[in-house]
Amino acid sequence: MTELKAKITELLFQSHEIDISKYDDDFIEKSIIRRIQHNNCNSEKEYLSFFIENKMEGALFLDSLFISYSEFFRNSLTFAVLDNLILPGILLKNSTNKKKEIRIWSAACAAGQEAYSLAMLLNEHKSAEGRMINFRIFATDYSEAQVTQAQQGQFQSIALNNLTLKRVTQWFKKRGESYIVKPELKERIDFSVFDLSCEDHSCPPNSIYGDFDIVLCANLLFYYNAEFRKKIMDKARHCLAKGGYVITGETEREIMLRYNFEEVYPQSCIFRKLGE
Repeated sequence: MTELKAKITELLFQSHEIDISKYDDDFIEKSIIRRIQHNNCNSEKEYLSFFIENKMEGALFLDSLFISYSEFFRNSLTFAVLDNLILPGILLKNSTNKKKEIRIWSAACAAGQEAYSLAMLLNEHKSAEGRMINFRIFATDYSEAQVTQAQQGQFQSIALNNLTLKRVTQWFKKRGESYIVKPELKERIDFSVFDLSCEDHSCPPNSIYGDFDIVLCANLLFYYNAEFRKKIMDKARHCLAKGGYVITGETEREIMLRYNFEEVYPQSCIFRKLGE
């Protein structure tokens, strides 16, 4: 498998100028196995021949790596801690420091569910406290198609399963069999294409200077090897405001502990740099 993986990595870089060596070895190997099975190949050698002879296989293989999936309020504990502890704390701190807005980066936004969930929470805090709360959410993804879908904000009813009826009624308009995000929920979300492997920018260019109170990279880190994980975490660390938070997925908690972050509440997947 090691030899096949190296050869496919070489071929993809030649044909698509995409370096898949940044991905975790186990993830790549499982992707290769799935493609072997999908194409009914009987051996690694047979699949390599198939890969070389069929020009579309390279693109299909890359598509199999680009996993974009999310849900509204995906981790209920994470969002409960955000709602009841983290956001009130940030609002208090920003008020004391006279910081004008809460700044959040959703680093792999997929179809936008994560960003829209955060916007709902912040708007609800604004209503509950009866005062102006300024915030800006920068939602990025490497996939232009995903960013376009997120900007459109159109979802099938099954995608709203994690939402209360009150939230659906307040923030969506039904159109046929679909639900469309209302413009007022989009007002403070900036969707843009951004590749985390970009060497020129540590944070989305649209954000100008980072200074994020929260960076979300949930269910992202475990796809990559240790070297590329470090690059992602270095970007997040560089972009964080002092005392800011990083949010990951449940399977990535051990990774964060190795990068000198501490979990602020048990099992919440919300982390802060040690000593802050």
